[in-house]
Amino acid sequence: MSELSAFLKGHFLIAIPGLPDPNFAQTVICMCEHNELGALGFIINKIHPLLTSRELFDDLKIEYTGNIDSIRIHLGGPVQSSGVFVLHGAPFHWQGCLQVTPKLGLSNTRDIIEAIGQGHGPEEFLIVLGCAGWGPLQVEHEIEDNAWLVSPVVENIVYHTPPDMMWEQSMMLIGEND
Repeated sequence: MSELSAFLKGHFLIAIPGLPDPNFAQTVICMCEHNELGALGFIINKIHPLLTSRELFDDLKIEYTGNIDSIRIHLGGPVQSSGVFVLHGAPFHWQGCLQVTPKLGLSNTRDIIEAIGQGHGPEEFLIVLGCAGWGPLQVEHEIEDNAWLVSPVVENIVYHTPPDMMWEQSMMLIGEND
């Protein structure tokens, strides 16, 4: 495994200005896994234009209490577009939780979604549909071809920055705010 692939877990991939692929133009991707088999990440700055949280919970037949309408559904990427994933802060005890950084986990099991619906889930979270995936060495080649800038994940951006400001804020982190 190359040095690059050893460190992409827990990092942002930030699309370079002018990236021509419409799926990834001006996106910030939170990289959650990366090994010799490929890479997995989630676009964090695109909101689903049609699906509401109420519709998602109804589709999943998950009961909810209180006001879930404030929960936005993010478009995580073009792969597994109907897959529901949760990027979240502590606690990390959910079934199958993958801890990405000390303050960021990835889960996609019913227990965390039910807990969110009941108001007992993690305090900080994003619900995303779909993901971004790369085959072996594919993301490394894209980085070498200057399609992406790389920065450590900043949880404050994930959880507290409005989606329409995430790309700009991430670019400023690495001094590329043109």
